Amino acid sequence: MGRRLLFQGGRVFDGTGSPPARADVVVEDGRIVDVGTGLDGDDAVDCTDRTLLPGLFDCHTHVMLDHIDLWRHVQTPFSYQFYVAARNLEKTLRIGITTVRDAGGADLGVKQAVEDGLVIGPRMRISIRMLTQTGGHGDDWYVSGAEVATPFGITHPGAPSGLVDGPDEMRRTVRAMIRAGADAIKVATSGGVLSPRDDPRHAHFRPDELAVLVAEADAAGIPVLAHAQATDGIKNAVRAGVRSIEHGVYLDDEAIELMLERDTYLVPTLVAPRGVVDAAEAGAAVPEASLEKARQVIDIHRESFRRAVAAGVRVAMGTDSGVTPHGQNLRELVLMEEGGMSPADVLRATTSTAAELLGLGERLGTLMPGKLADLVVVAGDALDLASLPDGIESVWMEGRRVD
Repeated sequence: MGRRLLFQGGRVFDGTGSPPARADVVVEDGRIVDVGTGLDGDDAVDCTDRTLLPGLFDCHTHVMLDHIDLWRHVQTPFSYQFYVAARNLEKTLRIGITTVRDAGGADLGVKQAVEDGLVIGPRMRISIRMLTQTGGHGDDWYVSGAEVATPFGITHPGAPSGLVDGPDEMRRTVRAMIRAGADAIKVATSGGVLSPRDDPRHAHFRPDELAVLVAEADAAGIPVLAHAQATDGIKNAVRAGVRSIEHGVYLDDEAIELMLERDTYLVPTLVAPRGVVDAAEAGAAVPEASLEKARQVIDIHRESFRRAVAAGVRVAMGTDSGVTPHGQNLRELVLMEEGGMSPADVLRATTSTAAELLGLGERLGTLMPGKLADLVVVAGDALDLASLPDGIESVWMEGRRVD
């Protein structure tokens, strides 16, 4: 038996959506063993005037990426991305995010480096490479004939190419990603913002291709996440059986109804298009076509999210960090609140709902006995989402202070 660590005298937001309540939390051997009042332990952390949260989640990050300036990417040595990832992972952990899903870029070596303690960061779920059709979001070919790949597109021994056309290639590519260590398969079922030769309003991949993808992922017991901005691309993905829609810019009533019927999650990344505009205004070399698309989707994206929330679609927090700066992930929470979610629901989307999406709900996401002891200590009221990032005092992962 290890020493019992007592988090004493604070308010506990347990991740279920219930309002924060006075309680102590006892941790032993990396797990929560008790939550209640009047508890004791061998060592204590004073949480007076503080709120305890479960470790936070970001379900859509790109840890290998820290900017979207194409010209800088061209001039950056290949191996530099791995050192960038180490810095990004530490920044992410310091703001209370103890689990991330990387939506393209990180390979098994990055995940294992965190698990083995070589790199400080949140635990990871990885998708390795986004699957894209020729000419789709993720195809790095430009009309000059050049291919300009960002770190989440560069192929190397740990990351096979995600460029795929037709059911047979789809089957082989999904199997290659699984062989390389993917915990989830990511596919682009529509165009996107940062790829200048496609349109976010157009669906990509046909139903037969998506059916093969989901069947292969299901056979391996892993979920599928779909970059899906176009209305038809969203519907095709949901009908095929993907677990989550990423972005969901052009949702209509039928798409929302399908998501409710199939219990499909929405990972909105509301901050992402704003990040593209911010980067361009700061001088990043962003293609004008991409910048114009970012400007066009901001308001549409916000309204689609508002309608999905009102309808009851399950939302899990994700940011697309890498497109926006790592360490500023919690900006997304304020945008979610502005989109119609209560602060408590926003925090639930960032804890227990996110844990359920990633298949980690039995171990993480709530402050309950038996769960892994990921905790965030916040000064003051954690439901004041605008001030939450500045209020984070300490971060604990499996009972160990990591910040």
